[in-house]
Amino acid sequence: MKITVTPDVFKLAQVFTISRGSRTEAKVLTVRVEENGVVGWGECVPYARYDETLESVTEEIEGLPAKIDREALYDLLHAGAARNAVDCALWDLECKQAGKRAWDLAGLPKPGPEITAYTLSLADPADMQAQAAKNAHRPLLKIKLGTPDDMPRLEAVRAGAPKSTIIVDANEGWSAEVYADLAPHLVRLGVALVEQPLPAGEDDALIGMERPVPVCADESAHDCTSLPKLKGKYDVVNIKLDKTGGLTEALRLREAAVAEGYKVMVGCMVGSSLAMAPATLLAQGAMVTDLDGPLLLGEDRDTPLLFDDKGVHPPNAALWG
Repeated sequence: MKITVTPDVFKLAQVFTISRGSRTEAKVLTVRVEENGVVGWGECVPYARYDETLESVTEEIEGLPAKIDREALYDLLHAGAARNAVDCALWDLECKQAGKRAWDLAGLPKPGPEITAYTLSLADPADMQAQAAKNAHRPLLKIKLGTPDDMPRLEAVRAGAPKSTIIVDANEGWSAEVYADLAPHLVRLGVALVEQPLPAGEDDALIGMERPVPVCADESAHDCTSLPKLKGKYDVVNIKLDKTGGLTEALRLREAAVAEGYKVMVGCMVGSSLAMAPATLLAQGAMVTDLDGPLLLGEDRDTPLLFDDKGVHPPNAALWG
């Protein structure tokens, strides 16, 4: 078995801004696992929020033993980008070796398309209203917020897209006071979900607070070990492969979260269709699917995922799984 990792850069269709900063390109790592001439591949997005860099994640992957399987991988790498890319590459390898699709190996029904959110970048209200109007045909819009001055942005997006369902992602950018002030307006404007309103280290403030709109844990939820810390604070868990450390743990987390009464959101970092492909299995029946990474890119993999009015479709075998 041979494991190789290479950096890839995909230009974005436009500048993408959240409360932590802006970017013009998606920097990813592509992992290939080869065994007896068969190659499986996966992708991850190292994330500075979790102290990951392209270099540190590459070093983790290159430090793995020459022969590995998914269960051994779980014990060798922590939940994060490095384990995700290798885990997904191993899934792809197993599929090709067995001549089966990933959902068959996972014992899941054949997936279908799922409506995905489309993310509007953080900007001034006029720009966000223009973004919303341009994308008002989309059934589900996600707004990046996370400042003390978000009320005009909310009003502007609703004015620009009066019929779309809206979800809000604060990216840990609000205080408890700001969130409490905004909550009634989220209801008034028909917001269906609010993601990570408070910093992960300060979210105990959510205990006992009214949640008139479902609150989703993102930065507070990584893998199955996160679940006990979410009780009384959140209604929904955002499962991202780069946080769980791959599809294997993500499937476990989805099952455990549902068993404990949480709804599920399936999200992504800004990456290519290769990064989204395994997550389409998780997205089946989720409360919210947010796999719009490829829609934000100006370029993609040679065999990209299909996005149409039915949503994001599962990958064909030439891409993954």
